[in-house]
Amino acid sequence: MNKYSNTKATLAIAVASFRSIIRSPSAVVFSLAFPLIFIVVFANIGGSAVTVDVGVAKTCDTTGPVYQVLKDIKVVHLITNLSADEMAKSLSKGNIDAIINIQKNSSKPPYTLNIQYTDASQQKGGILKSLLNSVFYQLNSRGNTSPQPVAEMKATTVSGRKYKYIDFLLPGMLGFSLLSSGVFGTAFVFLGLRLTLVIKRFFATPVKRASIILGEALARLVFSWIGALFIILVGHYFFGFTLVHGVVTVINMLILSAIGLIIFMGFGFIISGIAKSESTVPPLSNIITMPQFLLSGTFFATTAFPSWLQVLSNILPLTYLNKAMRDVAFEGAGLGDVTHDLLILGIWFIVIYAVAVKTFKWE
Repeated sequence: MNKYSNTKATLAIAVASFRSIIRSPSAVVFSLAFPLIFIVVFANIGGSAVTVDVGVAKTCDTTGPVYQVLKDIKVVHLITNLSADEMAKSLSKGNIDAIINIQKNSSKPPYTLNIQYTDASQQKGGILKSLLNSVFYQLNSRGNTSPQPVAEMKATTVSGRKYKYIDFLLPGMLGFSLLSSGVFGTAFVFLGLRLTLVIKRFFATPVKRASIILGEALARLVFSWIGALFIILVGHYFFGFTLVHGVVTVINMLILSAIGLIIFMGFGFIISGIAKSESTVPPLSNIITMPQFLLSGTFFATTAFPSWLQVLSNILPLTYLNKAMRDVAFEGAGLGDVTHDLLILGIWFIVIYAVAVKTFKWE
């Protein structure tokens, strides 16, 4: 008589679970259809309304009339919370459109605006130039009867790789896909198995509990990897999504996808444990997914949020997964370069599964 193998049981459960996933319309819609629809729509319309992001140097004069006029222009979003190195990096890749440094002079003209543009954001740079020309005309002509101007402008341009909206959008859509699959998929599957007494029947066999969880996790991981690879390739070949190191970048993104999925599955385990029926799964899952979907930089950079909302954004695990994905894809960072993001995700893993152990029910 052959010895019972839990490894074969795990693989058998994984294969059966994978077949059920690909036959599930909701799994396909949330993991593939929705992200692709968002990518097609937003990549073609170029994102939201035009906003010119302008970094403000630490040595910039913020009390004079030049800065005050710029501050009142709604189209211009002034960024003051970045270091000089962070601003330089953001400018070179077009994350911000310019850097300003207003200096108060001891001689005439009273103010000089030193501004750096980037050829990675030429369109918004052109918008800013037009705005500044208008601003300087108003400043220099307002109540000024002498030919001497109130302020002058000195501009330079730095070169950099163009940062397209798809480079921001696609990692967010990938994170959304993983979040939906991990939370909704896991919660529905394990609650369904518990309510239909399938798990109870498993206990009548030699199958170990770990084999059940590993089999389901393996099936969901393979499905998510297929979906992630499909989204990345569509984004790259049809919309120009940047993959700095090609195949190596794709592999790193798939590894990050696995890490994210495992963490999000923990939320699903918690929900399946506390839910009383399948009708309670969607509202509980939405409590977990909607704040992350809206506040974790999926569509818009978290820096565009008010400071009090950024505090909440910087707690959510999807924020760090999205950031790590973007750094790997566009910056060419390796996994060793995103250790801070991985550390935060690791803390979330410990917390989530500590709660899941307490709340998860087999029967």
